[in-house]
Amino acid sequence: MTADGSDGASDGGASIATNQALERGLSVLSALGAQRASLGLVEISRLVGLSKSTCHRYMATLLALGFVEQDADTRRYALGPQALQLGFAALSSLELSKVAAKPLQALADETGHTANMAVLDGADIVYIERRRPARAALRIELNLQVGARLPAYCTSMGKVLLAHRDPTVVRPILDRTDLVRRGPKTVTAREQLTTVLAAVAAGGLAVNDEELAPGLRSIAAPVRDRSGQVVAAVNLSVHLGAWNASMETVVSRLEGPLRRTAAEISSRLGHLNITKGSDR
Repeated sequence: MTADGSDGASDGGASIATNQALERGLSVLSALGAQRASLGLVEISRLVGLSKSTCHRYMATLLALGFVEQDADTRRYALGPQALQLGFAALSSLELSKVAAKPLQALADETGHTANMAVLDGADIVYIERRRPARAALRIELNLQVGARLPAYCTSMGKVLLAHRDPTVVRPILDRTDLVRRGPKTVTAREQLTTVLAAVAAGGLAVNDEELAPGLRSIAAPVRDRSGQVVAAVNLSVHLGAWNASMETVVSRLEGPLRRTAAEISSRLGHLNITKGSDR
């Protein structure tokens, strides 16, 4: 038995045992994340291939650190706030993309506009899903692909994601962001951007009216996980060359389908506290 409570043999190097402990701990967290449901100890031990007693020691450690939480009545485990905060970015992005693919395609087909999903990575957003309408007319838009990065401050999805972060997290992000003008209506004043983010947090919808590039517009809404945390944003992008309508008209026609899709994806992620007409 190693000092960390694992069953594996050690060749005398402490790093071997430490790596094994890390691998096992991450396998437990991955199992909980992949199931998207609470699990009992026996289920977890079977999924990760550990004995019940060994698995219990890992769960006790993860519970004490806040990476898992346990229901007092059922004794079942779920991912805790620490795990959700860290995000397991790669795993989460893959899962989000898988869950969102069909709803986003349906949204694109219904509206005739490209539907996107992104997550926040520092001061940037990263596209993790992008769906074009099946019957697409002439598309005039940025040449973006999954994995593309854009500044959060001048994008609709970025504003949604910043607006729903703790201000103590957002302030240092804005401190290191150069609010340069990228489009004719880019918000370049820190105070104005802060006001915009507050409005987005209150209303649950963000717009980009030629802030990223000339002629490009978009509207975005948040996607929440089962804890209610905003983990991603979805948007619809529109170009003036394809639809020369006012921003108010764009929002009026696209807000309903966009919010409905964001709510559907959130529901698939386990977010149950969604009321009609609201993203919360």
